[in-house]
Amino acid sequence: MLLCVFYLSCSGDMKDIERFQRQVNLPDQEINNAHIRRSEQARLQVEIDAPRIVRYSTPSARTVYPQGVDLRFYDEGKLLKTTIHAQRAVSYDDRNIMKASDSVVVIDYSNGDTVYMEDLIWRDDEDVIFSNHPVRAVNGKRVTYGDGFVSDEQMANLRITRQRGVIEFNDN
Repeated sequence: MLLCVFYLSCSGDMKDIERFQRQVNLPDQEINNAHIRRSEQARLQVEIDAPRIVRYSTPSARTVYPQGVDLRFYDEGKLLKTTIHAQRAVSYDDRNIMKASDSVVVIDYSNGDTVYMEDLIWRDDEDVIFSNHPVRAVNGKRVTYGDGFVSDEQMANLRITRQRGVIEFNDN
């Protein structure tokens, strides 16, 4: 009799299981302490570090970085070109969009700019990264404020939109 109860409790319809997963919104995959490298033709392009990555397929396909993410972009000579840090990020797989939020910092090593912002949006299909929220860019003693920024996917042509001014700091 115990075997019959066990058999009946384990035989579930896949539609019932999928419906249950949609109701409780369980992740399909979870990765802890992730270190991901993306290369093309044996050239390292991007490294991604995240304490936790969670993938969902329902109700929409997305990858969530709930404890933050660090991205490092490299040039063809394997030199570190740009880094992006965010306290939280979500990548919507079906729309080719990644949104990083909560204390986002972009460092461009080629020109020495460090840009601080609330959030940024990366549209992979359009090869553009942008923000429509206030930004602060620091380069040495120069600080520039703006209402947003736009850049190409490689963060090579970062432009601050609607700049409000440049403040030079005096050594004294």
